[in-house]
Amino acid sequence: MKLLSAKQYSPPTRKKVIVGLLVGFCLLAISHLPQPVRSQVSVASVISVLQLGKEVISSVIETWDLVEEVGDIHLPFKRNKDEKILKRMFELSLQIERSEHQILSTMEFTIGNLVRQLSIESVLENQLQDLADLMNRVSHRERLMRSYLAADEKVETHTLEDFALSAVAQDSSSVLSLLARIELLVGGSRDLPFRKPGVLELLLHATQEAKSTICSFGLSAQQVLYQLYNAISITELKGYSMMQFSWMLLKTYGKGNFTTEAKLMRRRFEDRTNRTQNLLQRVMAQASREYWRCDPERNQHKEGETFVQMTRLLQGYIENEVDMNTDNTCKENCAHYSWGVRQEQCYKDLYCSKQTKCAGKMYSCDYVDSDMWICPAATSSNRRYEYIEYENGMVLGQKTHCTRGSTKVDSWWRWLFWHCSYCFCLCDDAGPKSDRYINMRESVSDVMNNKVVTGLRFVKKNRIIHLMVQQGKLLPRGQIDNGTLEWVEPDDYNILSPNVRAKVDYNVMNHDNRIMDLDDILLQPPYVVTGVRFRMLGTHMNLEVRMTEMDFGAGKLMDPDKSIWVGSDKTEHSDDKRTEFKLDRPHIPILSPTKSVPDTESNQFIRFRESDRGMDASQSTVPYFDAQPVVPAKHTPLGGCGLFHKGRPKFGGFMAPRVFTYDVGPHVQQPLDQVNEEERRRYLEG
Repeated sequence: MKLLSAKQYSPPTRKKVIVGLLVGFCLLAISHLPQPVRSQVSVASVISVLQLGKEVISSVIETWDLVEEVGDIHLPFKRNKDEKILKRMFELSLQIERSEHQILSTMEFTIGNLVRQLSIESVLENQLQDLADLMNRVSHRERLMRSYLAADEKVETHTLEDFALSAVAQDSSSVLSLLARIELLVGGSRDLPFRKPGVLELLLHATQEAKSTICSFGLSAQQVLYQLYNAISITELKGYSMMQFSWMLLKTYGKGNFTTEAKLMRRRFEDRTNRTQNLLQRVMAQASREYWRCDPERNQHKEGETFVQMTRLLQGYIENEVDMNTDNTCKENCAHYSWGVRQEQCYKDLYCSKQTKCAGKMYSCDYVDSDMWICPAATSSNRRYEYIEYENGMVLGQKTHCTRGSTKVDSWWRWLFWHCSYCFCLCDDAGPKSDRYINMRESVSDVMNNKVVTGLRFVKKNRIIHLMVQQGKLLPRGQIDNGTLEWVEPDDYNILSPNVRAKVDYNVMNHDNRIMDLDDILLQPPYVVTGVRFRMLGTHMNLEVRMTEMDFGAGKLMDPDKSIWVGSDKTEHSDDKRTEFKLDRPHIPILSPTKSVPDTESNQFIRFRESDRGMDASQSTVPYFDAQPVVPAKHTPLGGCGLFHKGRPKFGGFMAPRVFTYDVGPHVQQPLDQVNEEERRRYLEG
């Protein structure tokens, strides 16, 4: 493990430097490791701060037993005890190092993004800076100790004595003092009237204030707090083990007994751990567990990777009123043809013969102006028109160079009384270029092999939009075996496949059936998400989640064959009425100059519609679907998931999944409680 030396540290200047400082020091120099974007947890190496604390404390107790032994027949007493203690110290240091790498492998990604995205107040900035400095000092001491223990030649006893004395000294630079200052920064001051919050509380407040940017953290807010707690806990374990071993060495070298000091240190460590964990449980109970994906940069959108879309659900279409009736007349106006009319003919092969026919129904027809120039889209495009320019100067869509050349289209008068007007309508045509299908088959994890859902994403396959799950094998204490992570591929079927049925295998969106419910489905522990699917609730598409009971400690799914599907049955007619989120004159979402933010709440619904007539000639269907994987950087079982809309005013936005990480707050326990009681009694009794 490559770590920063003290020479690599330079004092920070201002806010922008704190990112590097936190990454380099507060995160224990994780940036100098091979850069994992995802933590590398496997079956053979599952460990937590809880387990590490237990092992450190047990090792300290066993080594104190060694200190109390009386001699050895093979080696001189002093040298034998010296070497055994140093060996134990070195083994424990290596164990902490290995565990640190595994537990904190996602920390740089998390905190670095956290500081960049949050509007950090000066108080929090200064406290993070101080915390980073203190944690780095403890880690530097521990690296110095390890260098002595790993030296090829034996380090002088005087050198080790000096190190031990400096670690337990009563001055401001000792490990004892550093740990006390870390505790004050983390927990804050509780003494009235001078109470002030610590880093954990301030970070909780910062994440709550920055809810719209939680997507940039890589983890849920609760995971961010828990990961920072892990980093702090590992630092405390380093300090605790250094001080205990220092007293052991000093006693072995005849500098005193130090048994009382070691006992007091153990009790202070217990108290400090209890206070920190109680505080952590309080802030984690208030911290959000949701995680969703930010939009990519505007010029980085790519269909099929960052978004997918329904096409030609309702699309702007030019039609003359003479073609919308069987009487071959123009005695009505455009507004008369507003509710489900069809093209009945193509009068004298005028403009109707030069464009792809609307083979379905037309709605919301409107008169704009008599004459126009129409710029047709490329034949390979899902659009019909690039733009329409009317003689009165109005332009529908974005006027650019017309590659295929524009066509002049004029309305006309018949018998001086009737005006045969070209109308602007919305075409609902389930033709070969209209991808309007939503999968209704379930997407589930392999529960019989102990796999849970760890992420979601929208994909389009065979013109059908699927909500797909990522699965991974569950391990003890909410860990995931990353070697088993995989996306569960959707069934390879299309709407013409044998034995495939509408409203059973897939849903067909149309003018009368284009609503999707927006819900967050949160599960009660110990249930976790093991699948998702859509169902029809009246005319609404409604999300359901499969939940399976989990044994958190053992990392096992309980009775997987008894998994349950749950969802929200609320409608517009329920006591708690579901309300509509309406899109106002929405433009193409990938053209928004700013990134989308969540703008809906659970228990709402959204109606898919055409894009704005003025901005886009109503050629697109909005909202789009966010196709980015929604997977926290620290893989975890999910305690819920949902659908929401994110966007900006006057843009169509995106339908997007979000996930809720499993609530680990109730499982934060004092590691000392897990130590063998006989070991504890033997140690405290001396």
